[in-house]
Amino acid sequence: MLWKLKAMFKIKIAKSSGFCFGVKRAIQLARDTAQRHKKIFMLGDIVHNPRVVNDIKKMGIRKIRRLVKNGKRVLIIPAHGAPESVYHQARRKNYRIIDATCPMVKEIQAIAKRYEKRGYRIIIIGDATHDEVIGIKGNVRTTPVVISEKKDITVNRLRGIDRAVVVVQSTQNLEYIDHIFKKLKKIIRKIKFFNTICYPTRQKQKEIKLMPKINDAMVVIGAKSSANTKRLFEISKSINPNTFWVNSRNQLKKEWFIDKRRIGITAGASTPDYIIKEIKNQIKKFKAAG
Repeated sequence: MLWKLKAMFKIKIAKSSGFCFGVKRAIQLARDTAQRHKKIFMLGDIVHNPRVVNDIKKMGIRKIRRLVKNGKRVLIIPAHGAPESVYHQARRKNYRIIDATCPMVKEIQAIAKRYEKRGYRIIIIGDATHDEVIGIKGNVRTTPVVISEKKDITVNRLRGIDRAVVVVQSTQNLEYIDHIFKKLKKIIRKIKFFNTICYPTRQKQKEIKLMPKINDAMVVIGAKSSANTKRLFEISKSINPNTFWVNSRNQLKKEWFIDKRRIGITAGASTPDYIIKEIKNQIKKFKAAG
């Protein structure tokens, strides 16, 4: 009977699961920097995952709240980027800057700067408190309009904007931003739209629209602070109610998988492979125990 259960039981891991290019690049830069320097600091977290943050800490990289002038130090800019003021302040205080900002985020910042100089008002579709959005805002001189929810779009708030450029936080939901832009077009006469959702996010969302349909249960892996993981969970949950969001094997519950023969797994862009493997193995143990 146990043999039959094992034969019918399958775990499918999404091809796009785990680290994206930008996160891999940031972590590799941190490793390389840790091998060459001693006094290394970071404002905030390199990515939104506590296990990865702990790994970075073990390399000897210290997380700080503010920059201080005290000898030669190295400052790593996290993958989500930072306001321009951080770079200026770091240079004034003699920090050597290692910029681990994701290239896609850099491109979003560049678009905002370029069109601001041409006289366009900048509109950002994204989570107002997210590090990436704060970084984009801090790279232009005028105050951008941030659209975090549908209710943020009001005629009063957008009155007086004759022309605007819209950029998008790189991990937003594709369908959501399309709906938002259509509403903005009805209010602003001249508007340009740059769909700056990154390729890894597009791939992850493409898979998560299919996997919940063909699996009995879905496990989405990532920290609660991870914006892209949140999107994956929301999309999957809307398709398959048996969708569960965890960041470690300890958060898994055996009862989730009772009578479930096909289980799908996906993971946010800041989730390392070793966490995905741990969770896969724990689910196997649950099923083997019956």
